Amino acid sequence: MKHGFIRCAAGTLEVAVADCQKNADRIIELIDSAGEEGVRFLVLPELCITGYTCGELFIQQSLLDAATAGLKRVVKATVGKQMIVIVGVPLSSFGKLYNCAAVIYEGEILGVVPKSNIPNYGEFYEARYFSPAPSNNTTVAIDGEQYPFGPKLVFVCEDMPQFTFAVEICEDLWVANSPSISHSAAGALIIGNLSAGNEVVGKEEYRRLLVSNQSAKLVCGYVYSGAGTGESTTDLVFSGHRIVAENGDVLEDSGLFSLGLTTTEIDVLRLDSERRRMRSISHAESDISAYQKIMFSMPLSETELTRRFERNPFVSDDAHELRRRCRTILSIQAHGLRKRLEHTGARFVIIGVSGGLDSTLALIACAEAMDLMGRPRSDIMAITMPGFGTTNRTRKNAEYLAEQVGAMFRTIPINDAVTQHFNDISHDPSDHDVVYENAQARERTQVLMDLANKHGGLMVGPGDLSETALGFTTYNGDHMSMYSINSSVPKTMVRHIVKYYADYTDNDVLRKVLLNILDTPVSPELLPPEDGEITQRTESIVGPYELHDFFLYYSIRLAFPPSKVYRLAVHVFEGDYSKKEIYDRLCEFYRRFFGSQYKRSCAPDGPKVGSLGLSPRTVWRMPSDAMPTEWIRELEACRLPVD
Repeated sequence: MKHGFIRCAAGTLEVAVADCQKNADRIIELIDSAGEEGVRFLVLPELCITGYTCGELFIQQSLLDAATAGLKRVVKATVGKQMIVIVGVPLSSFGKLYNCAAVIYEGEILGVVPKSNIPNYGEFYEARYFSPAPSNNTTVAIDGEQYPFGPKLVFVCEDMPQFTFAVEICEDLWVANSPSISHSAAGALIIGNLSAGNEVVGKEEYRRLLVSNQSAKLVCGYVYSGAGTGESTTDLVFSGHRIVAENGDVLEDSGLFSLGLTTTEIDVLRLDSERRRMRSISHAESDISAYQKIMFSMPLSETELTRRFERNPFVSDDAHELRRRCRTILSIQAHGLRKRLEHTGARFVIIGVSGGLDSTLALIACAEAMDLMGRPRSDIMAITMPGFGTTNRTRKNAEYLAEQVGAMFRTIPINDAVTQHFNDISHDPSDHDVVYENAQARERTQVLMDLANKHGGLMVGPGDLSETALGFTTYNGDHMSMYSINSSVPKTMVRHIVKYYADYTDNDVLRKVLLNILDTPVSPELLPPEDGEITQRTESIVGPYELHDFFLYYSIRLAFPPSKVYRLAVHVFEGDYSKKEIYDRLCEFYRRFFGSQYKRSCAPDGPKVGSLGLSPRTVWRMPSDAMPTEWIRELEACRLPVD
């Protein structure tokens, strides 16, 4: 279980109101079904042993005795399941009746959590029957045995200390004095909620947002199980809504009016890592110390993955959200550049345009900045600098693009200057080595920098986040600029922003040019073409950018260990890349990422647009001579099958 996935389930049964034995039978059936699915954490609805809608019957000793007997049967049924089961039951103690969640494991009750917030409104007026939880933990007697009892219980797995959980009941989730923050401050990474909210128009989406937001605010997993059909319909209907969320993401949602299990995996190691990064959950030390830790031992094997992981984690699958994200990124870029131009008093923006994706996005962002400032787009000097590898296609695309955007355009060939440089350093121009390539990149940067000086301008660089992570830039060449406008935009997102702009522009000629650029292979064009076609393709050198952006997100943004990143990549890209290619590319990613930190340590300014950036001044501080040895060793040691 070193990867931290805990299979969790929310379950709903068809209760028989006040028939505790029948309800116990159906709960046991759900437990058996969950066991067959490998569930380790099961949450059942509020008061599901009796039914939530018993009304005045809760005062009857006969019902309470039957509930205790039903609970005992459920407890016995958990033997051999290696599963936490949380079941709703009414319990009486010292003359008070409590709406409780019994936490059961391997034939034992670990503890009992009473509901803290008892509503004195609505249809059933729980306060008519139930008392709110006592402020401090105590014990409760069930059939002569004493068990931990109170709102401040946190349960900890000895075999994986990150597998920690707490329990809430219905209104405990949303009322003002919710115990959720206390639970999280006490270390609970998963919260189970036993609920019995009736269904009305609009409540489904409200409930979904509530659970999602709570999991995000607390950086936790949240398992919500609602009472369903079978509850009394005298005045209300219950829908059995079940939701599992993790750090703001709804992993599974049952929808309305269904019975059974809603199952997925919660990644407790990810949650633990996020909390360490954010350090946003705090509470008074006295409140945290008031929590009683209840330990349990659960041998954990590696969980088979059933949940969905984003293939392109920087790119939304939802078309509307993707368009909104593209628009937001362009706005951030434009406002960032606007501030820099106003601060420096630059008269022009100087940008190199190659006919490739990155410089296209950078030029579009520059145009947006000029529009924001009310300045003419002709204050952009777009320079194309054909070299030994430039093809006619990219050269023409650069020219047409600049013209249609409205920038001032100029062509400055660099072949003669680079050839003179080869003579100066005694380099054979037929030797197409790194000197041959980097000399062109540095010459282009020198031209742009000097033009900026000559015209009182600001030179904008087009390099993206993916290239920065891999170090696929020429040091003091395309690595350097006066403002790096694409510096935190991953390559997989660059393409979508350019496509977004093409879709929404009113300029048909510009749209055609942008679509042609999108159809052009990604290349630095530093090696001579063959028959006029690009021979140097970036993804043939470093590997597919969709793989590297996947690695970048999960290994750097989420800090997953290499074996976990590899496992997820194999799971997500099955059928598209072999295990061997994924393994080899991941090793290459770590070597490149560590080896190129010296370039990032002196990277130019640029706006952060997403959750991940690599600026050495804000979000990523790393020694330039750190070694990838431990990361490569961990990947090699995992001994996962590589075909």
